[in-house]
Amino acid sequence: MLALSFFLPASAAEQPARPLAELSVGDAVVLGVVEGVTEFLPVSSTGHLIIANRVLGLGSEKQLADRTGRPLWHKPPSPEHPDGVPLTLKLAADTYTVIIQVGAIGAVLLLYWRQVLSMFIGLLGRSSAGYRLLRNVLLAFLPVAIIGFLLHDLIDRYLFSIWTVIGALIAGAIVMLWAERWRRSNSGIGYSKGDPSSLSARKALGIGLAQCLALWPGMSRSMVTIVGGYLAGLNAAKAAEFSFLVGLPTLAGAALYKAARSGPAMIEVFGWPDVLLGAGVAAISALLAVKFLVHFISRHGLALFAYYRLALAFVLLLLYLF
Repeated sequence: MLALSFFLPASAAEQPARPLAELSVGDAVVLGVVEGVTEFLPVSSTGHLIIANRVLGLGSEKQLADRTGRPLWHKPPSPEHPDGVPLTLKLAADTYTVIIQVGAIGAVLLLYWRQVLSMFIGLLGRSSAGYRLLRNVLLAFLPVAIIGFLLHDLIDRYLFSIWTVIGALIAGAIVMLWAERWRRSNSGIGYSKGDPSSLSARKALGIGLAQCLALWPGMSRSMVTIVGGYLAGLNAAKAAEFSFLVGLPTLAGAALYKAARSGPAMIEVFGWPDVLLGAGVAAISALLAVKFLVHFISRHGLALFAYYRLALAFVLLLLYLF
């Protein structure tokens, strides 16, 4: 599916720069769908992207070269990085899947524009409910932002392995089954409004601390925030809604951070058209996934997603072993 294109140094030197490795339209669509759907469903976008990258052949860690055959570097050798960080297809693909989250952000803004507008009005001091919702979103976002920033390199180095993802998928499934049982047995406990703006600052911060578990690849940010919403007294639909709103700064922060660190390298490898296509597909698929999730868990809860996670863990195990 993936066509690597290296160019000769002669007359090509005067031609406009072209990407080193062009994704096919099919590749970009697949990655956009996987990212858009799994980012908001409690099933782990990381686990699905591992499968997608494996199937599409985007996991190569061989150092890329320019059209003259000279090796390319993401970070050239230096006193800080004696061995350097080579520019690879895997590095570009990992960055790609984070940056096209911008499309998923757009989908949430479109669906929940009233809540976003309410937060903006609250910031101006014209809506107490909007102010409380903004406060709660920020309190739920700050812990993962701080811890994620401080531990980013360690997480990339030690937690991004097939075994940690499989373990997170299984652990997350167990948590979901427990949380669903807890919610059903405590269905009479909660807030009369059942709205994210009714959460206390302490409850919102608790959801934020729970979201830090999603730094464990495979755990799922959506899953931990929905479960946190359950425990804070929100019903299933409102817990999902709060998860989507908290995802706005979380996903935007991750996309900006990744773009600053390796965005230019990704563009050098894939080019802009593939990025725009992936983001557009992610937006459409995320919009459909969000509407589906709210409708589904309001009626059936999280149990089916937990069983799906167990099946996904089994598939990843087979991929790793064979």
